[in-house]
Amino acid sequence: MLRVDDEFIVNVRYQCSAAVPVTINVLGYILIVIMSDVFSLSDCDVVGFDLDHTLCRYHLLETSRLIYDSFARYLVEHKGYDKELLTLTPDRWDFCFKGLVMDFEDGHLIKLAEDGTVLRAARGTKILNTEEIVQHYGKKQEWQHFNSLKGSFTRSAKYYFYDNYFDLPGALLSARVVDQMLQSGNQRILDFWKDMMSAIDHNYNTSAFKENTGMYFPSVKKDPGKYLQPCSEAVKAWLRSLKNAGKVLLLITSSHSDYCRLVCEHILGKDFEELFEVVITNALKPGFFSQIPEQRPFRTLVNDEESTEGLPSLDKPGWYSQGNWAHLHELLKTMTGQSEPQVVYFGDSVRSDVFPASCYGNWETVLISEELEGEGAQTSDMKSKDADAEPLEKKGKYDSKNMKTPSAPSEQWGSYFVDVCKGLEEEEEEGSLKYTWCCHSINTYSTIAIPSIEAIADLPLDYKFPRFSPNKPRTTGYYPRPPESLLRMSENSPRE
Repeated sequence: MLRVDDEFIVNVRYQCSAAVPVTINVLGYILIVIMSDVFSLSDCDVVGFDLDHTLCRYHLLETSRLIYDSFARYLVEHKGYDKELLTLTPDRWDFCFKGLVMDFEDGHLIKLAEDGTVLRAARGTKILNTEEIVQHYGKKQEWQHFNSLKGSFTRSAKYYFYDNYFDLPGALLSARVVDQMLQSGNQRILDFWKDMMSAIDHNYNTSAFKENTGMYFPSVKKDPGKYLQPCSEAVKAWLRSLKNAGKVLLLITSSHSDYCRLVCEHILGKDFEELFEVVITNALKPGFFSQIPEQRPFRTLVNDEESTEGLPSLDKPGWYSQGNWAHLHELLKTMTGQSEPQVVYFGDSVRSDVFPASCYGNWETVLISEELEGEGAQTSDMKSKDADAEPLEKKGKYDSKNMKTPSAPSEQWGSYFVDVCKGLEEEEEEGSLKYTWCCHSINTYSTIAIPSIEAIADLPLDYKFPRFSPNKPRTTGYYPRPPESLLRMSENSPRE
């Protein structure tokens, strides 16, 4: 019989990717939990993928312009906003930056440190200086809603977190709307948000593709090659090698089935369904992972129309809509013959993909972060072709010569991963380096982070990636290399 002072080793995967032995006291028993400090696809039974900005890479410049126009045109034509919103010069795109939070109470867009400190802020498109930030947020520059946002990523009526490229152009548009409201003397900043939500719904709702409404879907349907990047032969071969190695392949996307089919046929070919045992569309992540079956049952599809009745369980592979992690987990147990199948999920959103898959599903997670490319993860000869992809005769009012891609560092917002926090005191004139909340979230909820699937497609399936760990430097976990800003910070102040 084990005594209180006995020690024994339990091999277990650690949620949130710790990578060293940890001593845990459980009901008087001392457990030493051994956690691998590397991750390998060869150890996984199931490999799952998000679709948009994960398996499918977009031409970000073209797509961002389309999304901005889609939202702005709706506000002008349907809600009576000033037509000036439709005019946009290339230099404006430096303001478009992932990871910002819109605070509806004051119209501020803010960039947060991992402890909730406001690193940078803008009211409308006007960047606030240090004195203005301290005046609004206090000497400690604390954002009051941070505790509500961190650890759950829940939506709120008080703020909005810009975490993906599908809504990111809305941050720039929202800031310009706030500019107009302030100029007209309207201080009720929250009033415009319901119109922004209507613009998003008008362009992205599940019936818009079929009904050809809005501006986004009709444009992509007309010229998919202008917006979607086909998967390379290397990525297609990599997917087949996973399948040939006996892995169960999943596709889980919040896109509706008709749009999913168009995208997959363009990037993978007409036979894409042969790659995936299970396809789940309109998954409504992160709720797919967090809600119970009764709240979010699976539904079958006929001609891209969802059945009205939810399924009591998921009994066989196939193409489904909506659904929940619990029923999928039971199916995967049957398909793999494992009582606890090892699953890895690739996704581009911390909020919708890696956080819920890690914390609710206990899955390994691979974050696709195109920001890594903006900070040196690829050599110069592999850089994005977006800036040169468009013929001159099509550039028109959106000449991309000076347009910053949304994944690149911003002159106004800095790096996605680290930043300087400046105070008013004389000794703080240079400021102190801080990790951003986005960087912290990547390190906490991701197993590894990569710039694209292409970056690992030529590696053997048993390649061992160093994983993120709370006990290792923040630079550990990025492949093929950490972002430049993180490397510089690590050199100046190595993590203990």
